Amino acid sequence: MKWQQRTAEQLAPDLIEKYQLSPLAAQLFALRGINTDEKLDFWFNATEENLADPLLMHDMDKATERINQAIDKGEKITIYGDYDADGITATTIMTETLGILGADVHYFIPDRFRDGYGPNLERYKDIIADGTKLIITVDNGVTGIEEVEYAKKHGVDVIITDHHTFQEKKPAAAAIVHCNYPGQKYPFDDYCGAGVAYTICRNLMQDTMPELLDLAMIGTIGDMVKITGEGHIIVKRGLEVLNQTSRPGLRALIKNAGLSLGSINETDVGFNIAPRLNAVGRLANANLAVELLLSDDDIAAQKIADQIEELNSQRKELTAKVYDQCINLIRENSWQRQNTLVLYDPDFHEGVLGLVANKIVEKTHKPTIVLTKNEAGEVKGSGRSIIGFNLFAALNPLKDKLLTKFGGHDFACGLSMKEEQIKALRKQFEESFHVENGLETKDYDMELPLNGLTLQTLAQINQVGPFGTDDPQPIFSISDPTITHFLKIGKDKNHVKLTVNKKGGSLSLIGFDKSFLNNNLLPFISKIFIQLSLNTFRKQVSLQGIIEGVDFASPKLAVPIPVIDLRQERYVMGFADRYLLFDKKNIPVVKNRLQIDDHKISLVKDYEQSGETVALLDVPRNQVEFNSALEKNYQQIYLRFLLDQLPVEQIPAKSYFGKVLKYIYTHPSLEPEDYRTVAPYLGLDYANVLFILRVFFELGFVKMDGSKLVGEANPQKRPLTDSKYLMATASQIKFVRQLRTMPTQKLITYVNNMANN
Repeated sequence: MKWQQRTAEQLAPDLIEKYQLSPLAAQLFALRGINTDEKLDFWFNATEENLADPLLMHDMDKATERINQAIDKGEKITIYGDYDADGITATTIMTETLGILGADVHYFIPDRFRDGYGPNLERYKDIIADGTKLIITVDNGVTGIEEVEYAKKHGVDVIITDHHTFQEKKPAAAAIVHCNYPGQKYPFDDYCGAGVAYTICRNLMQDTMPELLDLAMIGTIGDMVKITGEGHIIVKRGLEVLNQTSRPGLRALIKNAGLSLGSINETDVGFNIAPRLNAVGRLANANLAVELLLSDDDIAAQKIADQIEELNSQRKELTAKVYDQCINLIRENSWQRQNTLVLYDPDFHEGVLGLVANKIVEKTHKPTIVLTKNEAGEVKGSGRSIIGFNLFAALNPLKDKLLTKFGGHDFACGLSMKEEQIKALRKQFEESFHVENGLETKDYDMELPLNGLTLQTLAQINQVGPFGTDDPQPIFSISDPTITHFLKIGKDKNHVKLTVNKKGGSLSLIGFDKSFLNNNLLPFISKIFIQLSLNTFRKQVSLQGIIEGVDFASPKLAVPIPVIDLRQERYVMGFADRYLLFDKKNIPVVKNRLQIDDHKISLVKDYEQSGETVALLDVPRNQVEFNSALEKNYQQIYLRFLLDQLPVEQIPAKSYFGKVLKYIYTHPSLEPEDYRTVAPYLGLDYANVLFILRVFFELGFVKMDGSKLVGEANPQKRPLTDSKYLMATASQIKFVRQLRTMPTQKLITYVNNMANN
C-alpha cells in the first residue's frame, strides 16, 4: 500500500467568509474540488427542488405515457425487481407510487437460487400468463433481449428502468429509462436503480416526492454509486427523511439494528440497514423485504423485521463458516503459494459466496473465486479481485470455453459452469495472473494537528459529507507520533488500542484487524493514517481515531544499528531501500501479496549496490548462499526470513509414508491430482502427499500406469534414507529452522562477523 496526499489550491478567502468555513472544512472542500460559489451553494443548500427535469432522462416521456395508459385502462402492472438493497428499495418506490395513482400494481423479486440475477424467461412467461399487460423492470433489464422479445410477441409491453452497463445489443422495449443512456441529456449519470425509479416517480406524480428519498438513499448507499452531484441531494435529504421516518418497516428495522432515529448517518445505513435488506435476498426471497418497506402496520412490520434480523444473523454465521472452510481448503491443498484461488465445495451456501470471496481477498491478497453447486447441479460462483488485476479481462476469454454464464467488472464477477470444468478454470485463472500499475495506492487528505481537537472538529468535517463513493471519508496523517498505552483488545486480540501524542495534543486510536502491530514495531512507526469518529462509553462521548494504515521508517537513532532482527514479525514494512531474495520464485509473492514496490526487489545474486538499507525477506538454501549475501556492502540489514520454497515444513513421520503407500496399492485407479481429496483422509495436506510420492518415485516404490498412480509389483526393499531428495530436503529444513530460531545475539554476531570480513 502506497499513501499519497491529495493536493489542491486553497479556497478563496471570500468563499471561506461567506460560508463560515473553518480552516479544516475549507481545506477538505478544496481537496474535493468543491471550490466555487456555485458548488458550495449546491452542497449546502440544494434540495430535491434542484434535481434536473426528469424528462431529460432517456425515454422518460414514453415510459410515463405508457404507465398512465395502463393505469387508465386498469391493466395489470408487474414491477420486476432485484434481490439486493437497491432492487428492493427501487421495487418499493415504484410499487408505492403506482399504488397512490390507483394502478393495479404487483411486484416480483427473482429468487437468487431459482431464478438468478436479472431477467429470467421462465419468470416472464409466468408473469405474462398471470395476466400482466405491462412489466416495469427496476435495477435490471438491459440484458433482457430474449425476455422482452417474448413479451412483445404476447402483447405485453416492457419498460426497462436500469443503471447497469449496456451490452452489444439493447432490448426492443417500449421504453428504456436509464441514467447513463448514450447521448441523453440528463446531467447525472450514476444513479442506482432506486434513484432511477425515484426520478420516474417524480415525473409521474409531477412532484418532488420527498417521502421517497429515504428509500432512494438506502439504495444509493447500498449500491455504492456516486454521492456527489444529484447523489449528494439524494443521500443528504434522504438521511434527513430517514431520521424522522414514519414508515413502520424502517422504524422496526432501525430498532432491531440498535440505531436511534435522529442520529442515523451514512455509515449506519451502509453497515447496518442495507446489509439487513441484502441478507433477505442472500438466504430467502427478497419479497419479504419489500413487504416490510411497504407495510403500514407497526405490529406486522415488527414481525417481519424480526424475521429479517434472524436472517441477518444466519448470514453472518454462514459467512464465517464458509470462510473457515475456504481457509481449510487452501491449507489442505497447499495453495498458499498460488497467485490466484478457485475454492469449491458443493455444500457452500450460494448466498454468501461474494461476501466470502471478498474476505479471502482481504486475507490473502489473491484474486479469488468461490464456487458451489445448486440443486439443479449447476456450479455457480462469485469472484473478487485486487488492485491491478482485472478480473473481467482475465475471465471473459473463458466465457464460451469454460463458463456457461459470466458477467462482472474489474473487481467483481458472477459466473456459472459445469463441475468438470473447475480444474481447467483453476489452471487458466492462475496462468492469467499478472498485476499492472504496481502498488495499490490510497489517498489521504492532510496532516492532522492534535492540538485543539474537540467534538466540534468532527462537526466541521461532517460539513463535507455525507461521505461515500466519489466523496470519501477524510483520512488524516499523524507524522512522527509518540505512542503510549498500547494494548491488544477484542476476544481474539485481533484489534489494537493506543494513544498518540504530539506537541501537547493527544488522541486515542483504535485499529481493527491490526493485530500485526506490537510493541516491537512501535519504534518503526513514522506515520499513522486515521479517520476521526465518535466514541461513546458509559454515556461519555469523545473523539477517537480509526487506524486506516501505517507507514514505517527506520528509527532515528544517534548511532544506527547495522543489523536488526525482525524474524518474529509477520508484517513487512516497506521502508527499506532494497528487498533481497535468494529464490526468484518468491518475487510474485513479494510484489503482489506483500505489496512491495517492484523497483525495490532484487535477487541477492544480482545485487551490486552499496550503502543501502536492505531486508533479507526469504531464507537462503544453505550457508554458502547466506555467506555470499553477507559479503555485500550494506548500510543496514533487516533479517526477516519470512519466505521459503521448501516442499514441506517438516519431513512427515515414517508412519505416514506407510499409510500413503498402502493407500496407493489398494486404490490403483487414482490419478495424482485425486490425492488432493484423499490427503485430509490420510491426515496430511496435499504438499506432504506430493513430497511422499516424489520420494516413492525416486525409490522405485510407485510408477505411473498411463495417468494412474500404481504401486510397483515387486519393489526393491530400500530405506527411506536412500532418497537423495528426502535427505536434501531434511538438510534444508534443518538449516532454515536454525536460521529462524537461532538466538538473536548469536545470529547478529554471526552476520556482523561475516559482513566485516
